[in-house]
Amino acid sequence: MVTAPCAKGMKAISFYDIFLLVGAGFIAGAINALAGGGTIFTFSALMAIGLPAVTANATSAVSVLPGQIAAAWAYRREIAAGLLRLLPFTLVSAVGGVAGGLLLLGTDETAFRALVPFLIFFATLLFLVAPHIATLGERMAARRGSDRPGPLATGLQGLVAVYGGYFGAGMGIMMLASLSLTEGREFHRLNAAKNWLASVMQGLAVLVFIISGAIAWRAVLIVAAASIVGGWSSVVVGRLVPQPLVRGFVIATGLGLSAWYFIV
Repeated sequence: MVTAPCAKGMKAISFYDIFLLVGAGFIAGAINALAGGGTIFTFSALMAIGLPAVTANATSAVSVLPGQIAAAWAYRREIAAGLLRLLPFTLVSAVGGVAGGLLLLGTDETAFRALVPFLIFFATLLFLVAPHIATLGERMAARRGSDRPGPLATGLQGLVAVYGGYFGAGMGIMMLASLSLTEGREFHRLNAAKNWLASVMQGLAVLVFIISGAIAWRAVLIVAAASIVGGWSSVVVGRLVPQPLVRGFVIATGLGLSAWYFIV
């Protein structure tokens, strides 16, 4: 066994656990870079090694944050150019991220564990209908005729932020609805806004988790390192594996995990 400091009540991390976390982190990093939805894998792997559900969720959020920040940094010029326009979204994302993090820590472990299959199923369903969400948002934006956030778009983003701080899986897809009301479907503009706001909401939620001590740090190091390698390798994966197959893999895995957690 590899003795490692973990969350309260956690057993030491075994070589099998390390193998599982590396695999989940690698897959999550690659899938997040290609299509999104990788948090389902890291969260499930952390639960599989014995972390309590709340701790697994908080640890997963910390693990994927470096990749999220790196993605936002890659769009720093686009973010800087649209920062004033995105200010209302940024503010509600900050408040919502903190609120979601506090809500998670205030949720009883047994109650959150009971919610897990529903949360994973919801995230998988969002991933499945993501193209339709983007199309709907674009149509609503065209009718509105403005690229400045209105009450509807800002309210939607606030709800997304609370969800992102609370669970996170599928939040990028949810932002397609709120952001397409102002950002349209232009890829780089939409992606820049999504990565910036995800970094804000998750960054502040992670700060809440760190202050509370609800993090298994050895697991964070393993998953984060593997996800960085997975994200870097996504270029190769993207050339070899068609995106519909990647999406199908995420959807099938999400449905399978949801069914599994309903049973166990």
